[in-house]
Amino acid sequence: MKVPVEVEDEKNEVVEPEVEAGEDVVVEPVAEDADEDAEERARVEAAIRAGEEAAERELAADAGKLREERDELQKRLSDVEDQIEAANQEAADATDRMLRLQADWENFRRRTAAERLAEKERAAEGLVTNLLPVIDDIERAIEHAGATEDDAQLKQFVDGVSAVHAKMLGVLSKEGVEPINPVGEPFDPLAHQAVGRVEDAEAFDETVAQVYQKGYKMGEKVIRTAMVTVTYGGPKRPAEEE
Repeated sequence: MKVPVEVEDEKNEVVEPEVEAGEDVVVEPVAEDADEDAEERARVEAAIRAGEEAAERELAADAGKLREERDELQKRLSDVEDQIEAANQEAADATDRMLRLQADWENFRRRTAAERLAEKERAAEGLVTNLLPVIDDIERAIEHAGATEDDAQLKQFVDGVSAVHAKMLGVLSKEGVEPINPVGEPFDPLAHQAVGRVEDAEAFDETVAQVYQKGYKMGEKVIRTAMVTVTYGGPKRPAEEE
C-alpha cells in the first residue's frame, strides 16, 4: 500500500513529495539522529555549566578563605602596630623619667656642693671673725710699742710681733680675707661705719678722714665694717666716669 509522506523542507514547511503512480516511498530515520545529537549537546552543555558552577563555588570558597586570612593578618598587623606603639610610648616614658632623674641628680649634686661650700665659708667666716679682735690687739700693741722710747730689746720684740701679725694676715689673705682701710677714700655706708665727723674744707665732702678700726671682707662679703670719721664742709666730689 502506498502512503503519502509529509516531509519538511529547509524552511520547515510541509510539502508533499511528488510520487509517481506505482512507486514506493522510503522514509529514512533523520529525526531520530537529530534528537540524539541534541541530547548529546545538552549533556555537554550541562556538564560545562556544572563544571563552571563548581569552579565558581570553589573560587568563591577560596576567595572567602583568602579574605579570612587577609582579615586575620590585618588583625595581627594591627595588634603588632599597637604593641609597637605601646612599646615606643613606654620607651619614651622611660627616657623622660631617666632625664628627669638625671636632672634631679644634677640639681642635688650642685645644691649639695653649694651647701658644703656655704658651710665651709660660714665656718671660715666664724673663725676669721673670732680672730679679728686678736689682730686688733696685736696692731694696737705694735702701735703703742712704737710710740715708746727707743729700746733695742723692745724693738726686737715689736719686730717679732709684727712678723707674727704679717703671717696671720698672709694666712687670712689665702682664704680671701682682706682688710678695709679706707683713709682718703669716699665714704661707703655698705663697708664703713661713721663714728664721727671732721670739718675739712680742703678735702672732698664725705671722705674718710681717719680709721678707728679696720674693717674686713671675705671675698665680696663684708664681714666687719670699718669704723671711720667722715669729712664735711669741703667741695662736692665729682661724679666718676663709668
